[in-house]
Amino acid sequence: RAAADQGWLDLESAARESLLSIKRAGADLILTYFAEDVAPEL
Repeated sequence: RAAADQGWLDLESAARESLLSIKRAGADLILTYFAEDVAPEL
């Protein structure tokens, strides 16, 4: 969040890519603050 606050990255796309990478690695369950926003896409 600090990097997004500084304008260094887009928080939404960084969170989405991070979570998608975890899912691709084989995770069955991902707990995150962003769950509600990205759950439909995963």
